Amino acid sequence: MTVRRVALAAAIAALVAGLVIAATVGWSQQTARHTMSQIPRMHPTGEARHTTTTAYRPLPSAEIEALPEARYNTVIAGLMAATDPSADAGLSAAIAYSIGTDTPIYGVDRITPVGRFGANDFLGGPTVVVPIEMDGDWARVLTPARKVLPSESGGAAPAQTAGWIRAEALIDPTPLPRRILVSIAGQTLTIVAGETVEQTFRVGVGMPSTPTPHGVTGYLQARYLDPAQNQARHPVQLTSLHSTTADEPFGGSDGGLIGMHYERTATGAVSHGCIRLSSTAIEAVDALPLGTPISIVP
Repeated sequence: MTVRRVALAAAIAALVAGLVIAATVGWSQQTARHTMSQIPRMHPTGEARHTTTTAYRPLPSAEIEALPEARYNTVIAGLMAATDPSADAGLSAAIAYSIGTDTPIYGVDRITPVGRFGANDFLGGPTVVVPIEMDGDWARVLTPARKVLPSESGGAAPAQTAGWIRAEALIDPTPLPRRILVSIAGQTLTIVAGETVEQTFRVGVGMPSTPTPHGVTGYLQARYLDPAQNQARHPVQLTSLHSTTADEPFGGSDGGLIGMHYERTATGAVSHGCIRLSSTAIEAVDALPLGTPISIVP
């Protein structure tokens, strides 16, 4: 992950400016269809489907504030792994929400609070919450935190986590009409609306020693301009995904976060796990609402 400088957090690596050659329309559609065909259907795990007969007990504010906040640089062991990529996951995540107040996140049993969403994210804006399953009064949502560090799991940490929150906490719905599909082998990023391929771009992906995680669906959690970067007119796009093989692939304190950003060299296996984009590609991603699902396939 090449994200090195985030507001209110740690510094981010300076990115090199440049451009990348985009593919033709015919080639783009063929590549995107191939990418879409690789995405397996979602089969929620028994862990995620676990329900409880214990009555829900609202937590007082003091207990909520004492919980660890789910941010890009936190590790919360009680979260669930969410490693299945799928068209189902991308399509079911058709709406993003915000929350009006700090909200507890529950583990698999929906009894034990394991963390919390802050009402505002680490940049000070409204926290984006993306449900992937609704079950009565509960919503299973993706989170931007890690469950475990790669160094503590033999270099095989999940790239994406999930947890349960009360559905009543979700406010301000934002439709998500599109999703992003990234193919590692094809080194492409495709924007899809329903089953319609809209745009496909060549991209740079992780080196073998610092691979981009795949077999996973996350979401766009935040974006920002870094004035220390020469190409500050191109916002850095932060996903909810993390490196699965290294705690800090780039070094520093970015939490191994996977970002999408502008780079001069934006083709090939060239990054520390992030996805490198041309100026045209990053402008297309920047036009998508936060919460947009991103599925990465091998």
